[in-house]
Amino acid sequence: MTSQKIAWREMWSPVVGLVGAFVVALAIAVYVMEAPASDLTDLLKFLLTSSLPSLLLGYLIFVVGRRWLHSIRYKTLLAYSLGVIIAIINIYVTSKLMFVSEHDFLLLGLLLTFAGILSASFGYLLAASMAHSLALLQKGAQRIARGDFSARVHLTEVDELSEVAEAFNLMGDELQKSFVRQRELEQARRDLIAAVSHDLRTPLTSIRAMIEALADGVVAEPQTVQRYYGAMHSQIQNLSGLINDLFELSQLETGQAQLAVEAVNMNDLLSDVLESMQAQAGAKGVSLKGIFSEDLPIIKGELNKLQRVIYNLVQNAIRHTPGGGSISLSTQVAPEGIRVEVADTGEGIAPEDLPHIFEQFFRGEKSRSRETGGAGLGLAIAKRIVEAHHGRIWVESQVGQGTRFWFVLPTF
Repeated sequence: MTSQKIAWREMWSPVVGLVGAFVVALAIAVYVMEAPASDLTDLLKFLLTSSLPSLLLGYLIFVVGRRWLHSIRYKTLLAYSLGVIIAIINIYVTSKLMFVSEHDFLLLGLLLTFAGILSASFGYLLAASMAHSLALLQKGAQRIARGDFSARVHLTEVDELSEVAEAFNLMGDELQKSFVRQRELEQARRDLIAAVSHDLRTPLTSIRAMIEALADGVVAEPQTVQRYYGAMHSQIQNLSGLINDLFELSQLETGQAQLAVEAVNMNDLLSDVLESMQAQAGAKGVSLKGIFSEDLPIIKGELNKLQRVIYNLVQNAIRHTPGGGSISLSTQVAPEGIRVEVADTGEGIAPEDLPHIFEQFFRGEKSRSRETGGAGLGLAIAKRIVEAHHGRIWVESQVGQGTRFWFVLPTF
């Protein structure tokens, strides 16, 4: 039922063409030929008598024919042929009614046939060009369907099909990006599984070995037993911390973490972190100081999570700064809001590692190796927390000269 309605709506195109033809014919008759009113009346009556039935018949033939023809070339040829045939029918009927001579009618029909064949040939040429463009689009779609997301279609002509080709190429770009992203995510998933397996297996193996030694009586001295218990307690704490980090990171990435927003004074928050970590920095011989802006506005955020960000950055700086080095925390007002900086004079980060520094479980060859401690989740968690507060975080570093982390939080 729907297709029939759509088909009848298409009648508007030939009807509009018929009305336009009437207007043009009458205009030529009045202003060019200066025909009398009686001739104009007869012309209008005769054209209406022949054009409406022939137009309806031609349209029905076209509707039926295009369902059987499966080529744009032949459909275009059918449309042009019907146009010529309808014109010849109207001219024949009108000439007979208006007493045009048989010789004139045959001559006019011959000229119309000649013009119609030429028109059909140009129409076939146009259809062939369109079919070629559609064939290129089809080949491109088939290549993408086979998994070749680099397939692109470039048409030399500028028309609606070229717009379709541009949309096709845009779709190809997006599919290629999605495919690359999917491969990256798959590789990241494998790396994550490998990293989690390693970080879980290592302490579990150590705990198991110590438990077996205690159970078998291999270790019996009280001091050694206490040392084993202390080591197992430390390993269990590390495991608990890793599991908590993984859970928090999962919540942040899926958007399930709900922020308990409150008014936060960043200067007070950084002062608390400095005070709590002075002992750890002093034990390694690292200087820890703060430089705070006095006119810093109050922001909205979750105090504990923002404290976690600063704690992760400072602890990371202490871990990678040798004795005699220094770490500074500073705040200042920025156009985007409040900017916090954590700078150290440590070993720095290799340039090839910088693009990956905020990735889960990423450890560079030197600056983030397993020997220096850490599961490789601290910076990833810090980044997610900052982004959850509608801020951004970035890093600059030079090997042997130190590293600077910045993050900006909006004040609204």
